[in-house]
Amino acid sequence: MFLRKIAKFRHSRARQGARTFALIMPRFEDLDHSFYAEEILKGVGLTASRLRVDILLHVTERYDHQDWLHSKLINPDIVDGIIFADIDNDVETLQKVIATGIPYIVLNNMFKEPINSIAVDNFKAAFDVVDHLIKSGHQRIAIIAGDQRTQAGRLRLEGYQEALLAHDIAINKDYIKYGDFLRTPSRKATQELLALTERPTAIFACSDVMALEVMAEAKARSIAVPADLSIVGFDDNPINIHSAIKLATVAQPLKEMGRLGLEKLNMICDGKIDVPVQAMLTTKLIERESVAKIA
Repeated sequence: MFLRKIAKFRHSRARQGARTFALIMPRFEDLDHSFYAEEILKGVGLTASRLRVDILLHVTERYDHQDWLHSKLINPDIVDGIIFADIDNDVETLQKVIATGIPYIVLNNMFKEPINSIAVDNFKAAFDVVDHLIKSGHQRIAIIAGDQRTQAGRLRLEGYQEALLAHDIAINKDYIKYGDFLRTPSRKATQELLALTERPTAIFACSDVMALEVMAEAKARSIAVPADLSIVGFDDNPINIHSAIKLATVAQPLKEMGRLGLEKLNMICDGKIDVPVQAMLTTKLIERESVAKIA
């Protein structure tokens, strides 16, 4: 009965030119405090208000996406289109959604296939971080990579590796650790890196949350930042204001990605834009005091 009422309400609004879109958000750990989720929601929410459309938020499990196909809300009788905040590498299920014909757009991913998508250039962003560290004199550069089941996590690791190779620096497997964008794994990864006989002089943590864990662990071991260890994060997360050392990081336009995603999806529904829609947004390396130049 409730869903029938929603459907009637949706069709009534459709006759008046209004639309309803579903925003599918992965269930991040500590979702209420996820910077990524927060920024995407801001971008989509503000744009929805301006466009006078409604947004239904649907939180999905990270790696089990059957609800994309079976949820009663993910239905053309209920919604006019779908925004995927991420797909966690599940292209197969995404293709099944696309096959239903419902308009859609995917955020935070790029594809070789003709799939509507908007993302930031994670590969280049990571490459630029490592390039900056090398030009600051660092050779022993470690990475605490993000979740490799996400495209962002994989591309940042690839950018790190390619930057080392571009400067003829061998890739040291001991310097590659995984924090999955989470606090506890990144703290453990930092401990392993700092316990090495030849420990790195710089660590690139692929999120600011992980970078702050690196900074805390360094402090616990009386390792001075940046004199003994340089650190770069990723996100330009506001939590950085709580750090005693200003964290060098990468700013990515997440709010802009949310805004653009909804705008493009609305245009797809209007037939005002050719598909596939594919856009790559730029990032910005922000140099701060957590990186030191060494001889």
